[in-house]
Amino acid sequence: MAFGTLVDSNVLLDVFSDDPRWGSWSAVHLAHAFDVGPVAINPLIFAELSLGFDRIEALEEALPNRIEREDLPWEAAFLAGRCFLQHRRRGGVRRSPLPDFYIAAHAATTGRALLTRDRPRHLDLLPTLDVISPD
Repeated sequence: MAFGTLVDSNVLLDVFSDDPRWGSWSAVHLAHAFDVGPVAINPLIFAELSLGFDRIEALEEALPNRIEREDLPWEAAFLAGRCFLQHRRRGGVRRSPLPDFYIAAHAATTGRALLTRDRPRHLDLLPTLDVISPD
C-alpha cells in the first residue's frame, strides 16, 4: 500500500499559471504534500495537464522532478466503474465524470490522499479516501 499524495491536474495548473484565485492555495498545499511524503500523478492527470502545453518536453520541464509517475491500478479501474455506475443511478449526468472517479479511486486504492480543488462526487462511495480540498 502506497502513501503520500496523488495531486490532481487543477492544483498543478494553478501553480504553473500562478492563478490569481487559487495559485496561492494550491502552492501551499502542494508544498505541504511534498513535506509529508511522496507526491504522484498518473497518466490521466498527465493527459489533463498536457492541454496547457504545446510539447511533451515543456510539460516534463514544468513538472517538479519529485513528482512520481504512477501507473493506474486495475483495482482502481474497477472501483471507478462502480462509482460511475452509482453516480448514474443517483441521476448523475452521462457526461464524462469517469476520469474524476478514476483519479479518486486511484488515490483510494493506493492509500494516498487526493489533493484537488474539485471535491469528488459521492465521497460516500470512497469512504477511505482522504481528500485535501478547499471545501
